[in-house]
Amino acid sequence: MIPTIGFVFMLLAVFGGFTISGGSLPAILAALPFEFLVIGGAAIGAFAMANSLHVIKACGGGMKKVFSGSRFKATDYVDLLSLLYSLIRLLTSKGGMALEAHIEKPQESTIFQAHPKILKDSHTIAMICDYFRMVGMNADDPYQTEDVMGRELKKTLSEEMHPVHALNVMSDGLPALGIVAAVLGVIKTMSHINDPPAVLGEMIGGALVGTFLGVLLAYGLVGPLAARLKQVVEEEGRYSEVIRAVVISHLHGNPPAISVETGRKMVPNELMPSFAGMEAAIEAVQS
Repeated sequence: MIPTIGFVFMLLAVFGGFTISGGSLPAILAALPFEFLVIGGAAIGAFAMANSLHVIKACGGGMKKVFSGSRFKATDYVDLLSLLYSLIRLLTSKGGMALEAHIEKPQESTIFQAHPKILKDSHTIAMICDYFRMVGMNADDPYQTEDVMGRELKKTLSEEMHPVHALNVMSDGLPALGIVAAVLGVIKTMSHINDPPAVLGEMIGGALVGTFLGVLLAYGLVGPLAARLKQVVEEEGRYSEVIRAVVISHLHGNPPAISVETGRKMVPNELMPSFAGMEAAIEAVQS
């Protein structure tokens, strides 16, 4: 909602200021469709050349994230920490054999079934099960496990950033494509050099709309969308960081409650549950 409001406000400020200062808005509107066809078509073609089909599809999904924000809310972090507490508590009290049935078949696990939203997230389930499986296989070196998890999270974040990089490249290229459209307009104007000055002025003005549109799309639309998408990707990455913090804290020999508290501290500040709220959630799991 906020990106839409910002975009509308930007358009009102640009075109409103132009009109109030005495500019002729119809002159821009008359040239806009043709300039947009040149610039937009060239940008789409260059975007397709520069990116794989996977990245192009990811950009489509990324646009949903821009307008919806992070898919993880405060309650999702409480849910995740409660699940991790249950798994660590079982591992600590009954050992790896008791935990194995849950991590090998999470869809049939009573622990995972108590957290249906997490159960639908295949990436989160795979990460939790993989690392608790490693712990159950006596991979108890916290430093080695932290290094492995860190490299995986870095790889995942790098892949999630591909749409951001693709949009940034498009944003960087749009002003130059605007110049291309403007040059084409000048070429068209020169072919009518014998026309009256009024006609030539209108044609030159139309050509300059190309430069205007390229810059506007770069810094008023695509660039801000890329920046917002980067924020969302980084915020969603904190969800996996919580898992890493809890697992590593457990490997350092901390009790389940302390491990969960360590994970709570990794939650983004605006979404972090309070100590009392998390304690109440843990008590609900224990009962």
